[in-house]
Amino acid sequence: MKKILYIIVIPVFLLMNCTPKEEVKTVKIGMCSDVHLPTMHDSEKRITRFIDSMKIARPDFIIELGDFGIPKKEYEPYFAIWNSFPGKKYHVIGNHEMDGGTSLEKAIDYRGMESPYYSFSGNGFKFIVLNGNDKKEAGLKGYQSYIGKKQIEWLRNELEKSQEPIVIFSHQGIGTDPDIPGERYSIENSKEVRKIFEEHNKTKKKYRVICCFNGHTHHDYAEEINNIWYITINSMSYKWLGEEYEYIRYSDEVDKNFKWIKYTAPYKDPLFTLVEISTAGYIKMTGKKSEYVGPSPWGLGYPDYLKKYVKPQITERLMRFSMQ
Repeated sequence: MKKILYIIVIPVFLLMNCTPKEEVKTVKIGMCSDVHLPTMHDSEKRITRFIDSMKIARPDFIIELGDFGIPKKEYEPYFAIWNSFPGKKYHVIGNHEMDGGTSLEKAIDYRGMESPYYSFSGNGFKFIVLNGNDKKEAGLKGYQSYIGKKQIEWLRNELEKSQEPIVIFSHQGIGTDPDIPGERYSIENSKEVRKIFEEHNKTKKKYRVICCFNGHTHHDYAEEINNIWYITINSMSYKWLGEEYEYIRYSDEVDKNFKWIKYTAPYKDPLFTLVEISTAGYIKMTGKKSEYVGPSPWGLGYPDYLKKYVKPQITERLMRFSMQ
């Protein structure tokens, strides 16, 4: 009797009682913040340097984290430089986007945005852009730093339906980045927002919130809170000091035409970074160092406790996180 030999091929991963290893997803982002086009006399040079660098680096997209400029004819060439980047590009609405009597509606329309908060996906990640300029109560005047009820509900929904790990962008910070006491810098209800992220991560580990990027304080800062990174991207241009630290750093003509510079500590070179985020569990940031034009903040008596955060640089960082 003839015997027949049957060969059964079983995938190795079944023999090992495990599933195939998931594909690692990586995204590269060109990032800058607080360009403040109306404040600096050399804004064209600064934004051009960023865009030229990004054309070489070729990230998956670029984003500016707010306080870029207002929709005014004299700033049109600078917005055109930003728009010359051939890839995807995004804006965050900062508190100074509504300066000079500009409405929020005009600011977002000028940028081609449908809403001051929105989401998009790419490279296996979901990105959520928040608007920290909501009013806590109707009728409030001045700069706001709050995320209102309507936006909170939208955020919860965006998190819930996400099928990808999540990266958050905002202008005002959601972490605990400090500044001058008595002034409103972090989002006022940041604890509430962080709790929403943390509750989401308890049940959606695969589609968790990895990190949050912000600008606003013109600091070089990063902190990890409950396995979520909160990272402040330094201003491209300067650290705001205030009128009590007045010092004329450029020519009399520059001071005459750009009256706010003397209340800042300008950076000689524009600061920006290239960020790489991977589901392998890391966030890598390129570093960039400059120096102050004129005396440092400490030479003018700025509070010493801020030395940890106030510096003319973006620090090169490697930050780890867990997807488990």
